[in-house]
Amino acid sequence: MSDRIHASYLIETPLEPAAVAEVMAGEQSCGTFKRVEGETDALRARARATVERIDELESADAPSLPNALLERQRTLGPWRRARVHLSFPVANIGANLPTLAATVAGNLYDLGESTGMRLDTMSVPLAYRRRFELPRVGIAGTRVSTGVAHGALVGTIIKPNVGFSAAQTAELVARLCAASVDFIKDDEVCANPDHAPLAARVPAVMAVVRDHQQRTGKLVMVAFNITDEVDAMRRHADLVQREGGSCVMASLNWCGFSAIQALRRHTPLALHGHRNGFGALSRHPLLGISYQAYQVMWRLAGVDHMHVHGLAGKFAQADAEVISSAHDCYAPLAEGLDDAVMPAFSSGQWAGTVAPTWAAVGRDDLLFMSGGGILAHPGGAAAGVASIRQAWAAARDGVPVHEAARQAPELAQALAFFGTT
Repeated sequence: MSDRIHASYLIETPLEPAAVAEVMAGEQSCGTFKRVEGETDALRARARATVERIDELESADAPSLPNALLERQRTLGPWRRARVHLSFPVANIGANLPTLAATVAGNLYDLGESTGMRLDTMSVPLAYRRRFELPRVGIAGTRVSTGVAHGALVGTIIKPNVGFSAAQTAELVARLCAASVDFIKDDEVCANPDHAPLAARVPAVMAVVRDHQQRTGKLVMVAFNITDEVDAMRRHADLVQREGGSCVMASLNWCGFSAIQALRRHTPLALHGHRNGFGALSRHPLLGISYQAYQVMWRLAGVDHMHVHGLAGKFAQADAEVISSAHDCYAPLAEGLDDAVMPAFSSGQWAGTVAPTWAAVGRDDLLFMSGGGILAHPGGAAAGVASIRQAWAAARDGVPVHEAARQAPELAQALAFFGTT
C-alpha cells in the first residue's frame, strides 16, 4: 500500500507473539493497554497500525533482557522469538521525522510483554520519501567537487584526534593535500575546542586548501566537524562556505533529527554524517535498531555521506554488517528515486583492506578513509596514499595484492609494515 510505512522487528517474549504484535500495533498508533472511549472501529480502521505478518523463530532458554513486570508476575519461558511485520498509516505521522522515529521505535523498547525488541528493517513509500530532503551533493556531487571521476575517494582523518592548534592543524592539512588525498575529516571529538576554535581553524585550514587548489587545480574536500547546537552549526557552516569549503560534518546521534534537518535546509555544503554512538543502539542482537532502519531515517534528514565502519577494522562490527550497511547506503529509499548516499569506510583501514572491500562492495563509489594507514606509513603520508591507490588499482584489475606489490614499492612497504592479508 502506498500510504503506509512498513517496519519489521525482532522480538522476544514468553507470551504469544501474535498477541504481543497486536500490543505493538496498538501502542504505536491509536491504542493503549485498554480500549478507551472514542477509539471506535471506524477510527481504528483509519488510524491503527496493522500486523502484516509474523514469522516465528527459534526459542531461547533464557531472556535476553531483564523485565521487571514479567519477573513480578513470575512469567516463565520458553522465550519465544519472532519477526513481526507492522505497517503504519502515513497520515498518523506526516512529514515529521522525530515523530516517525517515535512511531516506529519509541515506547516499543519498554513494553512489558517483551524481553527483546529490535527495529530491523524499514521502508517508506515514494510519495512520502519526496516530502523529505534529498541529498544536496550525494555520490555524484562529491565526485564533481573533488574532481575524482573514477575510483574510490581516498581520505584520512586528522590525527592526533584533538590537541593541535589551528596553525598545527593547517600545517598537517597542507602535508595531506601534498600527499594527494581526496578527503580529510575532523575526528568526532574535535569540534570547537578552546585550543583550535572553528573561527580560527576553518580560515587557517582553508587557506592551505585554496593554495593547493591554485597550484594543482585539485580541491580537497575537508569535512569540518561543526557538531553543536543548531544556531551555532548554521554559523559554522556559513563560515566554511565563505572560506570556500565544500563539506561539514556532524555527529548525528547527539545532534538529533531536527538539528540535522535544520542544518541540511540551511547549507548547500556536503553533509557528512558521523554515526558515533551507533554501537549503543545496535550491538545487542535483540535490542535497538539495525543499520538498515537507522540509515533510512538519517537519509530522510538529507545527509550526503554515511559512516559504515570498515572491513577487518578495529571496531566490534562483523564484516558482514559493514558490507550490508554499505549496500543499504546505495539502495534507493523508494522505487524510482536516485537518492543514494556515499558510504564512508573507516576504522583501521589501510592498503591491505582494499581488496576485501572491493570484493564485497563491487564498486568504488565510496570514501575509503585511512588514518594510521596513511599517517603511519613508513614512507610518509604520500606513500600511504599511494599504497592505497595501488591496492585499489590491483583490486579493480583482479590482481592479487602481493603480486601487485612487486611493482609498487609503497604497497610493498605497507604490506610489510602493517601486516599481510
